[in-house]
Amino acid sequence: MDLLEVDALDRALDLLSARPLVVLTGAGLSTDSGIPDYRGPGSPRRTPMNYQEFLSGEPAQRRYWARSHVGWARMAHAEPNAGHRALVALERCGALHGLITQNVDGLHGAAGSTAVIDLHGRISEVMCVSCGVRSSRAALQERLARLNPGFVEAAGGAVEAAPDGDAELAAVDGFRTARCAACDGVLKPDVVFFGENVPRERVARAYAMVDAAAALLVAGSSLTVMSGLRFVRYAHKAGTPVVIVNRGATRGDELAAVRVDAGCSDVLPALAATAGPALPGGA
Repeated sequence: MDLLEVDALDRALDLLSARPLVVLTGAGLSTDSGIPDYRGPGSPRRTPMNYQEFLSGEPAQRRYWARSHVGWARMAHAEPNAGHRALVALERCGALHGLITQNVDGLHGAAGSTAVIDLHGRISEVMCVSCGVRSSRAALQERLARLNPGFVEAAGGAVEAAPDGDAELAAVDGFRTARCAACDGVLKPDVVFFGENVPRERVARAYAMVDAAAALLVAGSSLTVMSGLRFVRYAHKAGTPVVIVNRGATRGDELAAVRVDAGCSDVLPALAATAGPALPGGA
């Protein structure tokens, strides 16, 4: 870090160390776990499939599930990094009372966080568009492997991974999709696609979590989409200080009391080392 970044980090630690926090996390938190993000510095331009395209018919669904079948193994084997573990430490010492994540990778739960709202769902679950039955993504992976023997191996190990657990594939011809075992309906990952709305009840719980906090920490999000930015605007309007930790600019920078242009794996452990002892129950 340069001197300006060190100063920003010091101010962020001073502001957050004596306040019960709620954290909003984005893809930048998981990049150190090997999961690429959409908009970080140096990230290629990506055009993820939106909900209406997915529902448009079998060709779009084949394209989605072929890519996901190849990319799933990388997402499934990703491990929490130092940023995830620091947030667990903050929760356990009483400094962090809630976590809202825009990520679908499930790494907060894998690290040990318990007070988590998965705003956009989790890629580890699958749901039927028709009957709503939910099932395991790992079980679907086994079904797809039986339907498409050798497909992953034919794709090769050099395929570029994408942020939501899929992969960049040039050809998906011949790939066979799986249908709902209960009703033969269309299966989709239990995540909020672009163009799809976050369930109202989930949003209401997230707002309540922000209401109960004395500060909002944004970690690893560019806040480009409104699903995350609205909580920053809400906190700012209520007079709750906002601290943003992210590599590169965000849409919420003008609303932040402090902004730290740095990686989450560097900043969050420093916060965990200083925030807990200042709070009741800290250690």
